[in-house]
Amino acid sequence: MAIEQMKMPQLGESVTEGTISKWLVAPGDHVNKYDPIAEVMTDKVNAEIPSSFTGVIKELLAEEDQTLAVGEVICTIEVEGGEAKGESVSQNVQDDMPAAQTEASEKDAASPNKARYSPAVLKLSQEHGIDLTQVKGSGAGGRITRKDLQKIIESGHIPTVEVTDQKTRIEQSALKEAPIKASQPKPEPISIPTAVGDKEIPVSGVRKAIAANMLRSKHEAPHAWTMIEVDATNLVRYRDAEKASFKQNEGFNLTYFAFFVKAVAQALKEFPQINSMWAGDKIIQKKDINISIAVATDDALFVPVIKNADEKSIKGIAREIHELAQKVRSGKLKSEDMQGGTFTVNNTGSFGSIQSMGIINYPQAAILQVESIVKRPVIIDGMIAVRDMVNLCMSLDHRVLDGLVCGRFLARIKEIIENISKENTPIY
Repeated sequence: MAIEQMKMPQLGESVTEGTISKWLVAPGDHVNKYDPIAEVMTDKVNAEIPSSFTGVIKELLAEEDQTLAVGEVICTIEVEGGEAKGESVSQNVQDDMPAAQTEASEKDAASPNKARYSPAVLKLSQEHGIDLTQVKGSGAGGRITRKDLQKIIESGHIPTVEVTDQKTRIEQSALKEAPIKASQPKPEPISIPTAVGDKEIPVSGVRKAIAANMLRSKHEAPHAWTMIEVDATNLVRYRDAEKASFKQNEGFNLTYFAFFVKAVAQALKEFPQINSMWAGDKIIQKKDINISIAVATDDALFVPVIKNADEKSIKGIAREIHELAQKVRSGKLKSEDMQGGTFTVNNTGSFGSIQSMGIINYPQAAILQVESIVKRPVIIDGMIAVRDMVNLCMSLDHRVLDGLVCGRFLARIKEIIENISKENTPIY
């Protein structure tokens, strides 16, 4: 018999930590390889973690609602097969980790004295004043784990230094040696007086993740905002003429939103600077055009991704919008459906909004709000005419993008939408 470790996997691009929202197993339960053992929340999606082993759950090392860094041990499993099997499965777990994480682990093993602390270890050491330089870690390459600190705390023999010195030393070491985002201190609870009839609503895990991601975006990305007015009259006429036959032939709706997503994908191909991300000391211009779309439920907002949207027809985009929305509302959205987005388009017009300022979907560089199409009087050739008008509102990360390129990008989308017709805009 051998004891193997299950670690927190990386469930999304740029994800550094995950929260155990629900355990699906208990100590003593027998599980098969690939059986789900826990629900983990990262950013805006709940995903099930499959077991990497067949065996019996030995110990759960994380509590529900606890946040752990990617690569931290979440539970142990007693398996049969000895070292050979353990090595094979360990390799599988390592293969599941991103290249950067694997490389970091190899560096840790090669340099056991290098100080690399996870956010959970940093937080626990600061809470109990533990001098991490005096702790011998049991992790790979001597890395200190949360379990190591818990054993020290339980023993009562805590190697301490002055709290201020400890915090300074750890923070300086973490900044120099590891690009890990330290855990933010929990804000003090806000005292709000309540009256009879007031209702207290607990904040769900998904809502906490949304709040954390939005707060990070607003704190880190300097937002700028611009808007353009588009005459969508030709789009409305074309779509209204085709929607009945399309629904009959395809079984799902031909929406205005599909045309806007297609126009955005085309414009991104012509203005690749928009399809970029901020990476600290460099800007990453993404080759693939993967459009994130916002889909709301009663209490949460999910952002699934249409991959390679520039290569898809309007029909193909309409199908993916329909299928992704169905997955979200039926609870079948998977973590891979949320990964790889390079630009976000939000259909705020679906609930009647005519002007809004979106928060950028970090780490992307911009988000576009497609507002409601409304009939308004406009001046054409000196005469008043009733036209179908729509506002396109764009928020941008000013570290990555400037107003000039964003203005040209929006002008190109406007040109595409205003020139839609049966002759030059094939649906299939």
